[in-house]
Amino acid sequence: MLQRPVPWPNGAKVACAITLDMDADSLVHIHHGSNAANKLSAISSLRYGPEVAIPRILDTYRRLGLKQSFFIPAWCIENHPKAVDAIVKDGHEIGYHGYIHEAPNSLSHDQEHDWMCRSIEIIERHTGKRPRGNRAPLYHMSAKTPELLAMEGFLYDSSLMGDEVPYVLETEKGKVMELPVSWATDDWPPYVHAPDLDYMFQILPPDRAMEVFMAEFEALRACPGGLWIGVWHPFVSGRLSRWQRVEKAIENMMSTGDVWFATMEEIAAHVNTVTAEGRYSPRVDKLPYHSKLQVPQDLIGKAEA
Repeated sequence: MLQRPVPWPNGAKVACAITLDMDADSLVHIHHGSNAANKLSAISSLRYGPEVAIPRILDTYRRLGLKQSFFIPAWCIENHPKAVDAIVKDGHEIGYHGYIHEAPNSLSHDQEHDWMCRSIEIIERHTGKRPRGNRAPLYHMSAKTPELLAMEGFLYDSSLMGDEVPYVLETEKGKVMELPVSWATDDWPPYVHAPDLDYMFQILPPDRAMEVFMAEFEALRACPGGLWIGVWHPFVSGRLSRWQRVEKAIENMMSTGDVWFATMEEIAAHVNTVTAEGRYSPRVDKLPYHSKLQVPQDLIGKAEA
């Protein structure tokens, strides 16, 4: 049922990556600005990520022999260096996730490029390596982001939701591999209740949340050649009961013998390799999608509810 199944290493049916977006308290600062200091409850909840959850997550990865990917705003790298040092020491990937979790599609071209370059420098200075991957904060990629990523030498993006397999974003400035995600494997909808951030969802028990995540995984196992990416947050999924359930899920996934766990950089590099070898032909999306399409002004905002 997959139009372009990827030949994964060692005959694996599914490539899997658990990506952790370590936003920490950047969220309350970008949301409340100078009033953030008065939001102690929100700050404490968000700082749970680097202070408590990251050591727990790294312990699990060491025990299971996994190397995975973390997307971290540059502001968080500067303000939570111990957590970042621990991640880097264990050999995990650090990707770009904005400076302070700002929405790229709210910035001008020059602003977005400027903050991207500043953040790249911070990541490189703290980790010793230039980031190869991007995840736009809140998936708010702008029409400008793909070409800026290509210009700055990024290997891949992971902000869009256009497939279950990798595809290519082609711009006038170059190409970037898209490793697509889905809200169905994001931990925000089932877990986050944060009034200070204007997110108030019903909190689900870990088994119910994992049922949703694993439904996506089992569908891909049944149709080999796809990519499953968990988009999780240390202050959310790193909570004790939830991470205990994550550990069980990872162990069950590994026990199938059908899974290739890898960093996002490794996955993108593999796709480029099998493409160059002629064993895979990714879909190419030429951007922008609708450069000449215009909606009549008198119809804007008239969509049916």
